[in-house]
Amino acid sequence: MSRNAVATIDISSFIHGDAAARAHVAKSFGAAFENNGFAVIVGHGISNDLIQSTYDAAKLFFAQPLDEKLCYTVPEEAKSRGYLPAGIESVAKTLSGETPPDLCEALVFGALHRELRGQAGKPNFWPTEPKELRPLISQYCQAMEELTGYLARMSALALDLPEHYFDAAYSDASLTLRFVNYPDEETPPKPGQMRYGEHHDYGGLTVLRQDSAPGGLQIWDDGGWHDVTPIPESFVINVGDLMSRWTNGRWRSTLHRVINPPRNLTGSTQRLSMVAFVGPNENAEIACLPTCSDAAHPPQHEPVIAGDYIKSKIAASMDLTLAK
Repeated sequence: MSRNAVATIDISSFIHGDAAARAHVAKSFGAAFENNGFAVIVGHGISNDLIQSTYDAAKLFFAQPLDEKLCYTVPEEAKSRGYLPAGIESVAKTLSGETPPDLCEALVFGALHRELRGQAGKPNFWPTEPKELRPLISQYCQAMEELTGYLARMSALALDLPEHYFDAAYSDASLTLRFVNYPDEETPPKPGQMRYGEHHDYGGLTVLRQDSAPGGLQIWDDGGWHDVTPIPESFVINVGDLMSRWTNGRWRSTLHRVINPPRNLTGSTQRLSMVAFVGPNENAEIACLPTCSDAAHPPQHEPVIAGDYIKSKIAASMDLTLAK
C-alpha cells in the first residue's frame, strides 16, 4: 500500500518541553502503540552525522570477504552477539515452525553499554576493520542509551503511570545493537523465503533506522500488509512481546516483515538496517502493570523474567545445525 500506516511523532517537545508538553507527546506515543504497535519518531536529537557515519562503517564491514567476517562468529549455539552469516536464522520459525532461512546477515553487540563501562559479562567480538567502526558504534550505543531513557519516561506517562515509574527497571537496561545487511539477491528466493520473515519482536521496544532501498519493512494491520515508508532523520519504534505482556496487551506487538525487492530492478538493492533492542534489566520480573488491568480485563499472562524470556525466543529462531 502507498500510505504510511504508522504515526509520525515529533518528540522534541518531550525532551525540551514542560510537563504539559511531555504529557501531550506521551499521549500520542501511547495511542500509536495501542493502534498498531508502531510509531515513527523525529526530533530525537541524535546527530544525523553520527547515524550516517555508523551506517557507512557498518556497510564497509559487510563488504569484506565472508572468511574475514566469520572470524567474528561466536561458538555458542544461540548466537546473540558477533557475526551471524546468512542461512542460520529464520525468525518466522518462532511462529510457524520450519521456514526457509532469512536472506540477511548481521553483526550483533550484546550488553554493549555494560562493556563500555567496564562491567563484567560476555565480551563482544569487535571487528578490526574498518577501524572507525568500534568508536562509532560506541558513540551510537551511548546515543541509544540516552534515547532509551526518554522512551521509558514517555512510556510511563502514556500508560497513566508516574513519569519515572520505570526508572528502577531501566536502571541497567537491556540494550542490544544489531546491524542487519540484506545483500543483493542474485538468485530467486525459495518459496516463502524473505529478507526477514513474518515475526513479532521479542523484547521491550525496538528502535530501527531504516534506509530507502527497495524491499523494505511492512506491518500487518487492518487485514493487510502496509509499507513503513522511510522518513529522513527518523527512527521507527515498535512494541515487542515482552512490553505487550507488561501492558496486558494494551500495547500491540505487531506482526511485521522485510520483503524481497522486485526481481526486475536493475542496480543494487542492498539494504542495511541499524536496530537497537531496548528493554528492562534482564533480571526484572515482568508482570501486568497496575494501570493495565481491571475486573473486565484481568492479567492475561504469568510473570516472566525478562532475560530468560528473550533468550528462549532467540534460541527458537536459530537453525542450530547450521549455527555450529
